[in-house]
Amino acid sequence: MALHKQRKIIQLSLITGVVLMLAKFGAYFLTGSNFVLTDAAESVVNVLASSFAFYSIYLSSQPRDENHPYGHGKIEFFSVFIEGTLILVAGLIIIIKSVYGLFYPHALHDLLTGALIIGITGAVNGALGYYMINKGKTLPSITIEADGRHLITDMITSGGLVIGLLLINFTKLIVLDSILSILVGSYIIVTGYKLVRSSVGGLMDETDIKVVTDVVKILNDKRRGEWIDIHNFRAQKYGNDLHIDCHLTLPNYFDLNRVHEEVSLVDKMINNGVTKTELFIHTDPCIPDCCHYCSMPNCPIRSAPKIEHIEWTMYRVIRNKKHFE
Repeated sequence: MALHKQRKIIQLSLITGVVLMLAKFGAYFLTGSNFVLTDAAESVVNVLASSFAFYSIYLSSQPRDENHPYGHGKIEFFSVFIEGTLILVAGLIIIIKSVYGLFYPHALHDLLTGALIIGITGAVNGALGYYMINKGKTLPSITIEADGRHLITDMITSGGLVIGLLLINFTKLIVLDSILSILVGSYIIVTGYKLVRSSVGGLMDETDIKVVTDVVKILNDKRRGEWIDIHNFRAQKYGNDLHIDCHLTLPNYFDLNRVHEEVSLVDKMINNGVTKTELFIHTDPCIPDCCHYCSMPNCPIRSAPKIEHIEWTMYRVIRNKKHFE
């Protein structure tokens, strides 16, 4: 069901993008403004990005296989990378053409009509962008959310474009066309960089600070005496799928059934309290050095009293060491 919704949303984005791209290029040919061209060029990026996003969502939904034991979800990060790169290229082209326009200006026409067309396309992109961001968070899908944020960027640049065209029309300062285009082109480049940065972080398995913090908090708040420590905690995202692995230290006299029970409790606590995830929990047996911070009641093998309560924090649990090391 979620996959079907994602496809429908991307199809809507793609169709809307094609229609708005044609409208913006119509406004460019009508006005001859480099400023309008900035919006038209970004629309080309919208269409290309939506096309690739549609394919990436299809591929990420494919089941795991022998070559992809974690599934195909990382294609969504690659999709975001392509979108960010295309935005960067569009921004650079806009700046180059605008700098050329500073030295070789040309006459502009029908700026009010162009402003009206751009204003309408910006409003449509804004409405669609907010819709896609909300859906991208609830489904969840980083591809749809990234596409939505791109559309919001397009709405903002369109709003600035309308104001700029009105300013050029009433002041008759043709040089403003190139100056404003350079400013918008710079903003587009910054947006593209942020998308590329986030996608590279995902491809490099960069830690999702919020997810790890939320998981550690609930484990710390509801920890049991049997859970002596948690360490080597790692979280990885594969598209919509989240994978967490960690080491859990338990009393060394627990049998396999008890170990399985404790691991299952950790699994249910995270899945019910924070986020749906696949957990791989490696269990370690306790050793005498754990006694000074162990809360296990009535422990038959305790060699020293508990003298310290160690709070679980993100820094502490991500280390590949027991808490005494």
